[in-house]
Amino acid sequence: MPAKGTKRILVTGATGQIGSELTLDLRKKYGNDNVVAVGHSRKPSDELFNSGPFEFIDANEKESVEKIVEKYDVDTIYHLAAVLSATGEQNPQLAWKVNMSSLYNVLEIAKERNIFRVFWPSSIAAFGPTAPRVKTPQETVLTPGTMYGVTKVAGELLCNYYFIKFGVDVRSVRYPGIISSEVLPTGGTTDYAVAIFYEAIKNKRYTCFVREDTVLPMMYMPDCIKATIDLMEADLSRIKRHDGYNVAGMSFSAGELAAEIKKYIPEFKCDYKPDFRQEIADSWPMSIDDSVARREWGWKPEYNLAAMTKDMIAKLSKRFAEGNL
Repeated sequence: MPAKGTKRILVTGATGQIGSELTLDLRKKYGNDNVVAVGHSRKPSDELFNSGPFEFIDANEKESVEKIVEKYDVDTIYHLAAVLSATGEQNPQLAWKVNMSSLYNVLEIAKERNIFRVFWPSSIAAFGPTAPRVKTPQETVLTPGTMYGVTKVAGELLCNYYFIKFGVDVRSVRYPGIISSEVLPTGGTTDYAVAIFYEAIKNKRYTCFVREDTVLPMMYMPDCIKATIDLMEADLSRIKRHDGYNVAGMSFSAGELAAEIKKYIPEFKCDYKPDFRQEIADSWPMSIDDSVARREWGWKPEYNLAAMTKDMIAKLSKRFAEGNL
């Protein structure tokens, strides 16, 4: 049991692409015993499992979440459990159930137990084909074309409602595509930007599921974690919105990413065979205007395409040489 007076944090979806790294960073910052990781079915890494408390629960069952909150005297929740965009289009009923029921449960628990602060991630999927695709503004029409996007818009409205109606301090960013060297993503439309590195290093070839000229907003995982924690640590007086802040890292085409990788692996070949995810990508922004987040709570990314690619190649090449890739 964490000592009184310290932050006692619960991370749902802790075995996912973002959750697995965010949990470890939170443990370094607040202490291993003060950050409880929960997952549903995916096996956690040894480091995640052994570095602090870990529990398996179904976030769709409110009672299960309540038991963990009570057991560990939780006062802060990072709610990351979700079904992502591509998987959500294959099973929209599941996407709605998981994404909405679990968020509702967390917000209800936060209201009833006076949880100090809640983080919930929105996404660029909240935008749709009617929104400006270049420098998509903070305030614009939200007409998503995926069930994942629909749940993000509904979730933003729900979070804002719980802040206004019940005073729940829930905060959110609209994540772009996230690139990570540690955990493969599961079921996202921007997954190609991670898989391409693994295949380039292992096989020197990759077949991309979006067109070469497809441009999407992306963010490197260190910036993703930085944005998340910076937002959660900002004083409430600086937070003017409780639905979803635009945050941006970089924007590039699939072809530009392949060209950057070729600087390190000259023999790398990339083929392009668009599938159903191309239509999703074409409905999303190409770049994001995050000036509101920069102004209100000081958001600023540290990585661009060149810096991210250099770091990804170095980390994955090392793991490949060690036989861990």
